[in-house]
Amino acid sequence: MLRRWWPAAGAAVVALAAVALTLVPALLYPPLSQRDLRGVTDPRARIELQQAQSKLATEARAAVLQAIAGLLVAVGAAATWRQVRISREGQLTDRFGRAVEQLGSANPNVRVGGIYALERISRNSPDDRHHIQYLLSSFVRQQASLAATTGAAPVDTALPWMRVRAPDVQAAMGVLGRRPPDRRQPVLYLSRMDLRSVALNDANLTGAKLRHANLARAVLIGARLDAADLTGADLRSAHLEGASLTGADLTGALLDGAVLLRARADPATRWPAGYDPDRLGKLGVIVA
Repeated sequence: MLRRWWPAAGAAVVALAAVALTLVPALLYPPLSQRDLRGVTDPRARIELQQAQSKLATEARAAVLQAIAGLLVAVGAAATWRQVRISREGQLTDRFGRAVEQLGSANPNVRVGGIYALERISRNSPDDRHHIQYLLSSFVRQQASLAATTGAAPVDTALPWMRVRAPDVQAAMGVLGRRPPDRRQPVLYLSRMDLRSVALNDANLTGAKLRHANLARAVLIGARLDAADLTGADLRSAHLEGASLTGADLTGALLDGAVLLRARADPATRWPAGYDPDRLGKLGVIVA
């Protein structure tokens, strides 16, 4: 549709430019009339005045021409940028579609590739970042849903690391953990997930919903778990060195064998029964 209007628009611009080049100099510096020159008797002086007026009109015409040229350059640049943006959005849409298709592959390596492709898209397109976080959270819920159990089973020390037994889940959790700080970022709903032996060093899990999630032997060194809901979570033998737990709710969580050295908490942090200030101090927790 736009292409049909380009010839007409071009003709209109040319016509307006011609009118401007003719009228603007004439309005600013009109030719001297006989009335204007009535008081000038010297022919040479008259010629000099007319030449000066003509020079001013020429300079005005040149200024108008430069302004028109600048406007055309700006319009052309805007049109080019718009075309580049449309092309870029089309490429992002194609990449997003291919990445989503990869998530549904039966091959875990293909799924991992799709996950990392989505991470690249989220970096290049902040507008899609939240949608991708929702998508990856949903993927984890589908792939790592925790089977119903009647009680806490012993920690399986022989269980392979998440990156070995479920590399796609590890990749998705890693991407979610690398999300940049954002007040509007979506809440991660990961309650009742089997996240045993997941590696999430320095992960941003602020405000995450991890109720009754199994995080036994998880590596959460330096992770940001501020305001996270860890009610009833299994954190036995988990590594929480240097993790931030300010405002987190660990009511009913299992912390047997968990390493909490230099973990940071505050008075708003809720702990399981028996974790009084004296015990927290012995575990190396910093309550400020």
